[in-house]
Amino acid sequence: MTESTSDAAQLLALGRDYYLPVYRPRQLILERGIGSRLWDSEGREFVDLAGGIAVCGLGHCHPALTAALIEQAGKLWHTSNVFYSEPPVRLAEELVTASRFAERAFLCNSGAEANEAAIKLVRKWASAQGRAPDRRVIVTFRGSFHGRTLAVVTATAQPKYQEGYEPLPGGFRYVDFNDIAQLEAAMADGDVAAVMLEPVQGEGGVMPAAPGFLQAVRALCGKHDALLVLDEIQCGMGRSGVLFAHWQDGVVPDIVTLAKALGGGMPIGAMLAGPKVAEVMQFGAHGTTFGGNLLSSAVARVALRKLGSDEIAANVQHQSQAIRDGLDAINRDLDLFAEVRGRGLMLGAVLKPAYAGRAGEVLDHAAANGLLLLQAGPDVLRFVPALNIGDDDVAEGLARLRTALQAFVVG
Repeated sequence: MTESTSDAAQLLALGRDYYLPVYRPRQLILERGIGSRLWDSEGREFVDLAGGIAVCGLGHCHPALTAALIEQAGKLWHTSNVFYSEPPVRLAEELVTASRFAERAFLCNSGAEANEAAIKLVRKWASAQGRAPDRRVIVTFRGSFHGRTLAVVTATAQPKYQEGYEPLPGGFRYVDFNDIAQLEAAMADGDVAAVMLEPVQGEGGVMPAAPGFLQAVRALCGKHDALLVLDEIQCGMGRSGVLFAHWQDGVVPDIVTLAKALGGGMPIGAMLAGPKVAEVMQFGAHGTTFGGNLLSSAVARVALRKLGSDEIAANVQHQSQAIRDGLDAINRDLDLFAEVRGRGLMLGAVLKPAYAGRAGEVLDHAAANGLLLLQAGPDVLRFVPALNIGDDDVAEGLARLRTALQAFVVG
């Protein structure tokens, strides 16, 4: 056994012994990366089409992000929000300006925190209007995923994430995604304060909003004086093909939440508040110790500029089509997929009923063939690579995927 193999085995054993066993990581130790390639502790190379769960929007160790991190690390790391400092203030301004709708931003550490802040803002707004607690319902959609903390896991209309954590907070109501008639019925009593949804559901199987659906939701929110809250934690920041996914739907939200690619790998989240709610939370109404951390904010400022560029938008469109074409070619030969859906570089390949429930097996075969993928539920392969991924990486990733799927079919 080589020294690297021995070290890897030891680290894997330590992970099994000391991590809370809530994950099932693949049995390899990732050690370094550049762009859309990664290497493990044994020197094996992987094409990365997982992007750290859509986080590494500019790939690994992007030089501009690295430079921003190093520069800020030599100045100041943390001050708390008791004081002003330049990186988070500038980031807040740049997010508000880029959003085209917001007036204020709240910076935090994760998508779950951003969604928690959004839920609190909805309830605070409803309270300020004089609505009784039972008239502050938030409607969310089956198949959604809004995070793991208690309020947002309740907003997440998937029982598998909620089981065992009862009693869950009240004030949430669920309807089917893309079913405007169900939503209209759910709002009929006038007790709904907000509708919260992802323009493209991620964990729910990479399911995009149907054409016209968000516009119909916006109209119902206007009719019932309810807020429209858009969770763009996974589908935002250029992933759908434009900086904010809802631009493709032609709607103006009241609140948008962000995280993942915003930090390019550094932990950060943001809630953007439009004019209807921008002044609702005053001093002491909410807070965070680490939110707007200087290191994360410095990196996010650079990431935001690059993710909003015409160059990234063009590459997302180009590579999205390349992956779709590659999946179609594989499917003509292997007949594995019922459909490929999604937007931009957030794509899901849905396994046919004969292979239902086996997405995890495909991921094992992919890793064995030097390819990192994700799943979105048990039946969907999820592709969320870096938004600047190049032609060679896409071609090589698809070639390795074909080999992996051939082994999957045989096995």
